[in-house]
Amino acid sequence: MSRGLIVVDVQNDFCEGGSVPVAGGAQIATRVARLVEQTAGTDYQYVVATRDHHIDPGSHFSESPDYKDSFPVHCVAGDEGGEFHPHFAPTAAGGKVHAVFFKGAHSASKSGFEGADDQGTPLADWLRARGVEDVDVVGIATDHCVRATALDAVKAGFRARVLLDYSVGVAPETTASTLEDFRQAGVAVSGATPVTQ
Repeated sequence: MSRGLIVVDVQNDFCEGGSVPVAGGAQIATRVARLVEQTAGTDYQYVVATRDHHIDPGSHFSESPDYKDSFPVHCVAGDEGGEFHPHFAPTAAGGKVHAVFFKGAHSASKSGFEGADDQGTPLADWLRARGVEDVDVVGIATDHCVRATALDAVKAGFRARVLLDYSVGVAPETTASTLEDFRQAGVAVSGATPVTQ
């Protein structure tokens, strides 16, 4: 049995200075990089990362976003905003991250389990092929893409845990409701999540 770590959307556009910034995103990028450097190959046999990778996601992009289903333009394929944040990018490129899964080319796709790697392999298939049964989920944002990824992990048959010390939420209300969603779905949590005020 192997344990995997899923790093969700630690990208420029979701950190300070990006088009859809989450306060504390850059700090989480640093924490996640440190976690990967310290635990890859020991606590985690496999580390993967997800990236929003939008080409034409339709109504997910909006000039009048509701910040639930629609957002300002972000993480456009090939743009700097879609790249990993500089605090995490060297770790991702340094061999500690085994695969990157791109999601949302033509849809919203909040969950990493809607993504695929460069060979077109879906995340769930990639993990199963390597004997992964337990996954920890970290990244940006607790109440959006981390939420969707963790809930889909359980739906796909994995035991999932969200490490709140390595994730950041957008708002207290949605983060609180997300924690209740986790409880009901059987997603374990550890730590305390930072949220913007």
